[in-house]
Amino acid sequence: MRELCTRRTSEPPSDTQPRPRGWSRPWARFGFGQWAELSPLLRLLILTQLAFNVGFFGVLPFLAEHLGTAIGMAGWLVGLVLGLRTFSQQGLFVVGGALADRYGVRPVVLAGCALRIAGFAWLGYAERTWAVIGAVLLIGFAAALFSPAVESEVARQAVAREEAGDGPRTGVLALFTVAGQAGAFVGPLLGALLLGVDFRTVCLAGAGIFVLVLAGHWWLLPQRIPGRTRVSGPGAVRNLARNRRFLALCLAYGTYLLAYNQLYLALPAEVERAAGSQAPLAWLFALSSLLVVTTQLPVTRWAADRLDLRRSMAAGLVLLSAGFAVVAAARPADWTGTTGLLPAAGFVVLLTLGQMLIAPAARAWVPDLAEEGRLGLYTGALSSVSGLIVLTGSAASGSLLDAHLPPAAPWLLLAAIPLAAIAVLPRRP
Repeated sequence: MRELCTRRTSEPPSDTQPRPRGWSRPWARFGFGQWAELSPLLRLLILTQLAFNVGFFGVLPFLAEHLGTAIGMAGWLVGLVLGLRTFSQQGLFVVGGALADRYGVRPVVLAGCALRIAGFAWLGYAERTWAVIGAVLLIGFAAALFSPAVESEVARQAVAREEAGDGPRTGVLALFTVAGQAGAFVGPLLGALLLGVDFRTVCLAGAGIFVLVLAGHWWLLPQRIPGRTRVSGPGAVRNLARNRRFLALCLAYGTYLLAYNQLYLALPAEVERAAGSQAPLAWLFALSSLLVVTTQLPVTRWAADRLDLRRSMAAGLVLLSAGFAVVAAARPADWTGTTGLLPAAGFVVLLTLGQMLIAPAARAWVPDLAEEGRLGLYTGALSSVSGLIVLTGSAASGSLLDAHLPPAAPWLLLAAIPLAAIAVLPRRP
């Protein structure tokens, strides 16, 4: 376990063709078959992402209904509670990343797991508003601790493998994405089964999953990870704020998240218009998850063979724009029923393909832009800054959808945003 992150110094095989930095090995063996070649630490961290999402998404999809029906909260208060959870998670990722840089991955991950267990257990028994708010804040802050620590270490390990000639870093990050999406797919199914008992059982089951994660990491996660140094001292946030290339990446990534967030804002309205209800939404979300699980690795392989990180993100942003354009083109016809849902399905497919190009590339780019020893801080900041962009942009896009504009106009305006983001992508050195 102490040799998990040791870099090899041997040269790549002689039959490989020279390529730009980071693309030194063919992808013939890339895919799930690559799993056996990963270090035990990387396999642990990727499975961690799977377990995190199974536990989290086993509870989250059922929270709003529980708050509104079982507890009797008003709609605005339910929205406030969900917003506070998002803020305590995404908004504080930068804090968790900085703590991982200062104290190491292990204590931050373990602390996050312990807080998530306490938060889920508290939520299961919470019946008053203040108790619910306290529980969701604890649940969100737990993720703000463990997620940046895990993500930054996966990115660092991916770069080390790339520099050792073991394939592009996006390959490992694609596996990480697939694991997370698989967890997001399985979690709601598990939660729905347990919801037949009651919501408290769902919460306690989620807590139980994190008990297992905590025990596994207590046993398997090294005290010190070779190659990862702990840093402290002032000035890190100031240097980050002056890093224009990193902030440009955050802006482009935040634009992607804002566009992807329309799955939860613009898409439900379009499905309601076309089908008369939001029942088809579940199938469209399942389609998105299934696409990621089954095609993320081939898409990443294709991108690694043909595109660098900047071009991969640019291509993904173009696909996002095309998704909005498909709906915009169909809206004047005002189709309904199954035919009316086809543009929405095209929108979901194109947004998901765009996500598969953008997300691994953005995470793979952060180590090149981060200050030495501050990868956790920068990984957390990517989520926090992007989350702030989504928070402000979602209000604007919601107003756009409510405005009395021609049917295609909101979708065309939304299509223009990802295209504009291409211009701010930083240049690769």
